[in-house]
Amino acid sequence: MSRAFLKSTSVVGATTLVSRITGLLRDMALSQVFGAGLLMDAFLVAYKIPNFLRRLFAEGAFSQSFVPVISEFRVKRSRDEVRELVGGTAGTLGTVLLVVTIIGVIGAPLLILLFAPGFARHGDKYDLAVEMLRWTFPYLFFVSLTALCSGVLNSYGRFAVPAFTQVIMNVVMIFFAVVLAANAANPGVVLAIGVFVSGALQVLFQLPAVAKLGLLSWPRWRPRAEGVRRIGRLMVPGILGSSMAQVSLLLDTIIASFLMSGSISWLYFADRLMEFPLGVFSIALATVILPGLSAQHAEASMDRFAGTLDWALRLTILLAAPAAVGLLLFAGPLTATIFGYGEFGPRDVQMAAYALMAYSWGLLMFSIVKVLAPGYYARQDTRTPVRVAIIGFAVTMSLNVVVVLPAKWLGFPVPHVLLATSTCVGAAVNAVLLWRGLRRAGVYRASAGWGKFLLRVLAANVAMAVLLWWLAADIGSWTSMGALQRALRCAIGISAGAGLYFAVLFATGLRYGDLRNRPI
Repeated sequence: MSRAFLKSTSVVGATTLVSRITGLLRDMALSQVFGAGLLMDAFLVAYKIPNFLRRLFAEGAFSQSFVPVISEFRVKRSRDEVRELVGGTAGTLGTVLLVVTIIGVIGAPLLILLFAPGFARHGDKYDLAVEMLRWTFPYLFFVSLTALCSGVLNSYGRFAVPAFTQVIMNVVMIFFAVVLAANAANPGVVLAIGVFVSGALQVLFQLPAVAKLGLLSWPRWRPRAEGVRRIGRLMVPGILGSSMAQVSLLLDTIIASFLMSGSISWLYFADRLMEFPLGVFSIALATVILPGLSAQHAEASMDRFAGTLDWALRLTILLAAPAAVGLLLFAGPLTATIFGYGEFGPRDVQMAAYALMAYSWGLLMFSIVKVLAPGYYARQDTRTPVRVAIIGFAVTMSLNVVVVLPAKWLGFPVPHVLLATSTCVGAAVNAVLLWRGLRRAGVYRASAGWGKFLLRVLAANVAMAVLLWWLAADIGSWTSMGALQRALRCAIGISAGAGLYFAVLFATGLRYGDLRNRPI
């Protein structure tokens, strides 16, 4: 069991690594060409709005509902029935999202006021964000169809193509930022057009792989079809659950729009660095185990189901914990090395590094949530994660109201850091409640050896933390270096930290075979 999942996770992780690297190159291009000012803040808001809805509909409620249903159809139904499910879902979802897209393009001025009301005080920023949103909003339509294709491919064990799809967007955006927007009279709009183009190309990239499985059919409006209705029923609570996280991000953006200029950009670039390890491993692992858990649930193999969850949780802690420690202690070097050039000056580096330090420990919490949530979705239980998400959302928003806004009014110099911290606290609450729910339901059962495992991980992290603290030095020394020197020192630091971490794990008795063949 674990060997197959580990192999699939390695494939997805490696492919996602390429995606994340190109994503960092994209963000480097954006930071160097446009810095962290008016244009970048406006673009990020215009980009976040379709992404907010994408995570709500496509990667959130839809994927969590579609994959378990199509996995069950794959196990229990004929290929023709699976093909009808895909066509009916594509036609129904596509029609709904086409209508939403038209409404979004027309209502762009109101959406900007909703997502970034602070822009209303700056007419130029507001007008630019509205113009850009009219080009970025259709991305929702394209990326939702991409998510459908990804769900089909993942359910049949084809993980590489969906994982690689994001590379297309990154390459397109790099081209538009460096080649077209940098020399354009209206660079913001050119960037927004790049988002539109990248969305269309992502759909086209996946269609041949779906056709190769024999599951590509003409989209049809089939809201009453059995499978489509089941997906719709599962999506309703799923949308509520996903909306909690997304509304939290929305409110973060609203609050950040009232903070000092550049706050939205600092939080964005810090979040991108935190998302790198989250996407390379945690999201990759969650992507791989959801179809497997769904099939195990359909086959009533509950011992294998519990074993898969236990293995995934241990592997997550093993790799996410050192990544979190690394982001905390190497926040300055990482930010300076990746973003600290051109228009992104030393102050921007410092502010983004502060935000990354605040986000760092949340990486482990976000990772655990990503791995535990499939334990509910695979059983077609989308209601429990909703209740948990609402509680986490309430905690985050309470902290924002009680701590973040008063800190801004009292003149706290870095209120955006508190914004990042409150988000992580909400994620921690979410992770704990998901874990407790699986334990109480008897779905997750911890195997033997957890105490010894956690002591090994703790010892390895302490050793790595001491080394990284010594290597990090002062952030001013990093911003004064040349690009090559920064890259070399950063690479040496990361390599040394990772080497020491795994050396301590090996010295304390952990072996690769423990992960590959059975729970540790």
